[in-house]
Amino acid sequence: MKRNLSTLAITLFLIQGVCFAQKNAPQSVDIDPENERKSFILPEGFEVNLFAGDPQLAKPIQICFDTKGRLWAACSSTYPQVLPGQPNQDKILVMEDTNGDGIADKTTVFADGLLIPTGLAPGDGGVYVIDSTDLIHLSDTDGDGKADTRKVILSGFGTEDTHHMVHTLRWGMDGLLYFNQSIYIHSHLETPYGPKRLGGGGIWQLRPKNLELEITMRGLVNSWGHHFDQWGQSFATDGAGGEGINYVIPRAYYATAVGAKRVVQGLNPGSPKHCGLEILSGRHLPEDWQQSFITNDFRGHRVCRFTLEPDGAGYISKQQPELIKTNHPAFRPIDVRQGPDGAIYIADWFNPIIQHGEVDFRDPHPGR
Repeated sequence: MKRNLSTLAITLFLIQGVCFAQKNAPQSVDIDPENERKSFILPEGFEVNLFAGDPQLAKPIQICFDTKGRLWAACSSTYPQVLPGQPNQDKILVMEDTNGDGIADKTTVFADGLLIPTGLAPGDGGVYVIDSTDLIHLSDTDGDGKADTRKVILSGFGTEDTHHMVHTLRWGMDGLLYFNQSIYIHSHLETPYGPKRLGGGGIWQLRPKNLELEITMRGLVNSWGHHFDQWGQSFATDGAGGEGINYVIPRAYYATAVGAKRVVQGLNPGSPKHCGLEILSGRHLPEDWQQSFITNDFRGHRVCRFTLEPDGAGYISKQQPELIKTNHPAFRPIDVRQGPDGAIYIADWFNPIIQHGEVDFRDPHPGR
């Protein structure tokens, strides 16, 4: 993996398998990850390598790194809907590159028996995980690399729609844990500070030490990206909206917020739907790439880049040429993180079927 001022390694998760699409896509797809990689169009000086794929992992929903530089992934073969009588079988994986060659050579199943885990964030001696209706904390107390304790932190999140459930866990600079909720979900929770309710989209804010839970903003459609810039300003992307980067103002209302008399608009009106969000930094990056916002247009088979600059009390966001674009019908980038090595890691769902908004829950085609 080359690392210098002119070259940035982009590491991809690729899920292999026989894939079949909905009506407007090919009936079969080349599942060779090398052929997919060759189809990528990249900026000058950038290169891509495959970090991990099947059989190490399948259907990653969110990825992140811990303080040891290990890559964690929440994976669900159950999505979008559990079959009657089907046991919980989803997993949290931990992947490591022990010899520094840019390829994962050690994979540990930290936890299994989960039901559509839609987010994770290592911390407090273990990992916080969204497990359908619950926010749980899993920890390994005997040092074997596998979770042996499970504690329910909060319970009562809605599950009306599995691709809108609570998701996208992210630690803030304030030491609080943030996670998103989408439009079709209604959550009703008991906390030490009284009941908390959120009907529709928004971003939750949790102080894990005392379970103080608040709603930091309301609205958006399916906000599958949230991050903070170097000044602590908060931004979100929307996997079903159309305004690109959203500047998140605490306690503000955005599109779809219930009862809102007026809403804050996104920074890129008319921009396609995006999911995941990372803000780049590092001396190995060109100067004009510093603090770039990276997100995924999973419908358009693209990894997009935006640049922001202050404008009065807000920001101006401008879309730049793509980080990755391809005509491969199964390239579905859904999450992105910059690793401690400076590389950009992209979780690729790898499927011509986008999600169950396009096909029935019981779609018979394999590879979903």
